[in-house]
Amino acid sequence: MNKIKGNIADQTLCPVARAESVVGDRWTVLILRELFMRMHRFEEIQAQTGATPQMIAARLKKLEADGIVKRRVYNKRPLRHEYQLTEKGEAFYPVILALRAWGETWCKSPKEGRAVTYTHLTCGKPAGLGPACESCGKPLHREDLVAEQAPKYRREREARWDAFKANR
Repeated sequence: MNKIKGNIADQTLCPVARAESVVGDRWTVLILRELFMRMHRFEEIQAQTGATPQMIAARLKKLEADGIVKRRVYNKRPLRHEYQLTEKGEAFYPVILALRAWGETWCKSPKEGRAVTYTHLTCGKPAGLGPACESCGKPLHREDLVAEQAPKYRREREARWDAFKANR
């Protein structure tokens, strides 16, 4: 019997297995969520995900190696980087939208309301859960959306940031 060596994703044509090998863990998806929410600095990402610095560093390094993010120096002393999505990283946005739609539909009570609502700049109306605008029917693109966090979700995120700063 032949033994399979290496990563199984390297040995399959299955695009789901290959994609999962790049972004298939909780911390990576949460880091990508934060980058899409325009949180670009290590500390912001750590505060909002709750991951350890080691987890964040390892995932960012892998995302950079996979061409999904790029680092940019924003401070020389001490040396600090921020992380930007590449074109390949931006292409993950429909997946984030799909996870959001599934989570809003199946993982929350309708009484909780949506954590984030989007306005579709193309038509100026609510975008809904995607992938097409619920108001005009056109496909949703990140650059055509304006996000507004629900007050409760905004307070949740602010509380995480405040707790993170207090524990530094």
